[in-house]
Amino acid sequence: MLPEKNIVCQESTVDSRRYGLMSVIVSIVVVLDQFTKWQVTRGMRLHESIAIIPDIFNMTYIRNSGAAFGILSGSQAGFRMVFFGVTSILALFLLGTIYARLSAGDRIGQASVALVFGGALGNLIDRVRIGEVIDFLDFSIFGYHWPAFNVADSAITVGVGLLIGHFFLQKTEVPAQTRM
Repeated sequence: MLPEKNIVCQESTVDSRRYGLMSVIVSIVVVLDQFTKWQVTRGMRLHESIAIIPDIFNMTYIRNSGAAFGILSGSQAGFRMVFFGVTSILALFLLGTIYARLSAGDRIGQASVALVFGGALGNLIDRVRIGEVIDFLDFSIFGYHWPAFNVADSAITVGVGLLIGHFFLQKTEVPAQTRM
């Protein structure tokens, strides 16, 4: 019986570390996202733009009622609220499921999913609280303007990029082929 207790205890410790990592990353992303949005709404007027690096980076306070790049912004508010609410909850559930299925030693995979989860949660908080997402990071490079985004969007992008890179670089053993 003693060895079984020891195995259960080890599994519990591993799970605590796994979900502790997720909790820390998600908390940092959500707190940083909400804090920066609060600072922008507190210190800037809607549509105000402040040049940080002229012709490259501005802080521009906008509100996005749509999805990425303003998709669905022209839809009815009720439809958007239900659509984004249901979509966000399904995405968070899917991300939680993916996280739970990652191996205990897959720290990069765990951190990646946690970044995406934190970003999705940060934007969901905006949608529930004010019905739209606050964006403020505004870049233009060589005359090309990128739509404004926020810390949550950045976490999602970095998390997805890390996850894709991780899956491509992850070593998998290919079974030896047998001859016929």
